[in-house]
Amino acid sequence: MERDEPPPSGGGGGGGSAGFLEPPAALPPPPRNGFCQDELAELDPGTISVSDDRAEQRTCLICGDRATGLHYGIISCEGCKGFFKRSICNKRVYRCSRDKNCVMSRKQRNRCQYCRLLKCLQMGMNRKAIREDGMPGGRNKSIGPVQISEEEIERIMSGQEFEEEANHWSNHGDSDHSSPGNRASESNQPSPGSTLSSSRSVELNGFMAFREQYMGMSVPPHYQYIPHLFSYSGHSPLLPPQARSLDPQSYSLIHQLLSAEDLEPLGTPMLIEDGYAVTQAELFALLCRLADELLFRQIAWIKKLPFFCELSIKDYTCLLSSTWQELILLSSLTVYSKQIFGELADVTAKYSPSDEELHRFSDEGMEVIERLIYLYHKFHQLKVSNEEYACMKAINFLNQDIRGLTSASQLEQLNKRYWYICQDFTEYKYTHQPNRFPDLMMCLPEIRYIAGKMVNVPLEQLPLLFKVVLHSCKTSVGKE
Repeated sequence: MERDEPPPSGGGGGGGSAGFLEPPAALPPPPRNGFCQDELAELDPGTISVSDDRAEQRTCLICGDRATGLHYGIISCEGCKGFFKRSICNKRVYRCSRDKNCVMSRKQRNRCQYCRLLKCLQMGMNRKAIREDGMPGGRNKSIGPVQISEEEIERIMSGQEFEEEANHWSNHGDSDHSSPGNRASESNQPSPGSTLSSSRSVELNGFMAFREQYMGMSVPPHYQYIPHLFSYSGHSPLLPPQARSLDPQSYSLIHQLLSAEDLEPLGTPMLIEDGYAVTQAELFALLCRLADELLFRQIAWIKKLPFFCELSIKDYTCLLSSTWQELILLSSLTVYSKQIFGELADVTAKYSPSDEELHRFSDEGMEVIERLIYLYHKFHQLKVSNEEYACMKAINFLNQDIRGLTSASQLEQLNKRYWYICQDFTEYKYTHQPNRFPDLMMCLPEIRYIAGKMVNVPLEQLPLLFKVVLHSCKTSVGKE
């Protein structure tokens, strides 16, 4: 059931590190989300803030709660904005157990999700102002309400529109592999800032020349942004994939990355005797111990990186402080997933949350749960190899957009190098999966988004969050 976001609580209390929670005191505190400060200043897609004086005079058109701005075309509160976004992004189909005319108020809006979404549409919330992937950055900047027919509303509420969209894409294929962060330019030519641009928008020769340039040791021409699949793909859509060999330099650099990894099983004890009821405090303490081990493994990893001597300690400290949550999340979903979704899931199964914990669970926590479950299934489907994991980790770590760096341009070149090495490897090893590389890269902004959201989830809600995620993932995989 959807629950409303509670008033900000300052992120909870307590010290120490916990899973994806907080780093040890020796490290500088992480930002409150996984994005740089400039991105914090940007408005949410399709939203415009309202001044404090005006906001106090406005009420949400959906539930009557205090409005916080113009969201997806209409004046609404944060709760209804988030509910509408999740419902559309996740293609939710709800059911009303009454007469489809439930009262919407601040206290009753969670009782019927069907009627809440229905009213969002009836009042003019613009679903096309939401990005299809749910990430920040809108694809439609229209801020006015939209009027749609009753027939169209019925297609949305029944799920028929979502099915039609799915059939359309299955029949026509993806025409644009653009990422959550960017789109290909209108001229269908790749731009330096474009992410996952269409495989039809670049020539094979151009890609090969660019890839060779960035995998070499010489410094390439400067570009403002990370390439983010600057020239995907190496395969022509008109020709069947051809078997080829892996570039020797790619093999060497990937081997160096793998040598820096500690792929041994986690040493934190996660076994518990049968019949023992785990308390919230005990589960939280276990998450803290796991976080400590995972974080120390990341610190050891940095010291073994093949480019360790090329950057300053200040830059490494800045990078780790900003990305440690993302690194832990990535490793937990890939190389350590058997233990996390096996042994840890068995421990969380013996934890029974109280009614109060269930009642107070936040909307933000619900969003994190949904996204984590989706991401787990994505990784489970891809079966990410250790080589791909090592490359993804390096790409995510080498983020030149983080503030306070002294060698941003050098970081950019390193990022590009490993980007193309990863692409070279996936195209060599998975010849008949031409979309594998963009699928892998699409996971990185999602990891960053989730890690940023998890920092805002109250600490006392994390045991319940882990229980729900691990139980759902383990159960669903067991049925396959």
